[in-house]
Amino acid sequence: MGTVLVAGTDGVTAAERRRARAALHFLQDNYLDQPSLNDVAKEVGLSPYHFQREFTRCVGISPKKFLQHLSLERAKLALRQDGTVLGASFDAGLSGPSRLHDLFVTHEALTPGEWKSYAKGLRLAYGWHPSPFGDCLIVASDRGVCGLGFAEDGEHDAALASLTGQLSGAELVEDSTATMPYADLAFGRATGNLHLVLRGTPFQIQVWRALLQIPPGDVASYSQVASAIGRPTARRAVGQACAVNPVPWLIPCHRVLRADGAVWNYRWGERRKQMILAWEAAKVEELAASA
Repeated sequence: MGTVLVAGTDGVTAAERRRARAALHFLQDNYLDQPSLNDVAKEVGLSPYHFQREFTRCVGISPKKFLQHLSLERAKLALRQDGTVLGASFDAGLSGPSRLHDLFVTHEALTPGEWKSYAKGLRLAYGWHPSPFGDCLIVASDRGVCGLGFAEDGEHDAALASLTGQLSGAELVEDSTATMPYADLAFGRATGNLHLVLRGTPFQIQVWRALLQIPPGDVASYSQVASAIGRPTARRAVGQACAVNPVPWLIPCHRVLRADGAVWNYRWGERRKQMILAWEAAKVEELAASA
């Protein structure tokens, strides 16, 4: 999946990571003005040449590619189409070879009652790990990932409280060594099967399974997801299921937008949702170009 924002890995330092984040935020705030390479390089205090190389190494795509996809015109166009990628993927069973990581995601579903029994005396490890979208919190048992969240510096405690509030009944132990293999699988630094342990109502599980059918680079509306699971009037309930998704990114609720294509109501921040969509669209384009 390309290089990610990792301090101390592949020669990427903490300072380079901070500059890459600053550049990402600058591009998001100013993409309508189409800032030049010189503009962004000046913002982070580098020459255009060094900024181009550093950004691409940290983020995995060039500044130009990232900027091209920030407007989400591609997403809006997809939402205006009569036939959706989501519907086609359900017909085919899988969404095709362009998916970046979803093909090796497997899961088991627990109802709230089953979770209560399962979590009694359970030890859950949690740890923070670098990702293209800020620091990533992973919560996992020895059976798989139970939670995933994002935060910037200074937001870790609040993000941990928000995520682990859904995982009551288990003992939480900070152990980034235990969660590192899951982070490596999640962000393409390793290959293999990534198992999820999901706690949700039958309807929520149904929605989350539908989200796994939306490939990177494509999006669906809440209404389209509701129709795909046979509940066409349940648009709001679909939105609520997305809002409590315990493992965003792995279950891609970021690929669901309003019917007008607007980025809206993402638990980990609208800015981050926009960043993820732009990153995915650019990566899919690169994969298609190299095929």
